[in-house]
Amino acid sequence: MSETKRPIGRPTKYKPEYAEQAYKLCLLGAIDADMADFFNVEVSTLNNWKSEFPEFLESIKKGKMLADANVASRLYQRAMGYEAPDVDIRAVGGEIIQTPMTKYYPPDTPAAIFWLKNRQRGKWSDKTELDVKSSDGSMTPSVRLNAEEFRKIAEDVLKKV
Repeated sequence: MSETKRPIGRPTKYKPEYAEQAYKLCLLGAIDADMADFFNVEVSTLNNWKSEFPEFLESIKKGKMLADANVASRLYQRAMGYEAPDVDIRAVGGEIIQTPMTKYYPPDTPAAIFWLKNRQRGKWSDKTELDVKSSDGSMTPSVRLNAEEFRKIAEDVLKKV
């Protein structure tokens, strides 16, 4: 008599419709922990589903990529300045008058700084890295300082010179 082997472990909770749901959650900005919570599973289970169900992994990748691209596009617009349709609403002689118009939003400096710090870290980072070697060269600790910390140390050094 031939015995049929049962799969080890519990049956999966995964359902094919989860791929579409995961895609939509990613468009809303969900991260893996949020999706695991939504599906009432552990993050490790979510990761297993990604390995086991290629359509699930692909839907997550596409959803995150589209959401990130949309945010990057809006951040870029804010950094550069942009125009958008608007409506001017006024009360004239007891009557409400709505006038379509185009509103100009000037460049947003914090958005530009954020963009540059992330896209060109080497040129725009606030952190300075110092390599300090011991006299015998055996130790080379790396120190990361922000601009203010670096300025204070430089002032102290210059006072001693």
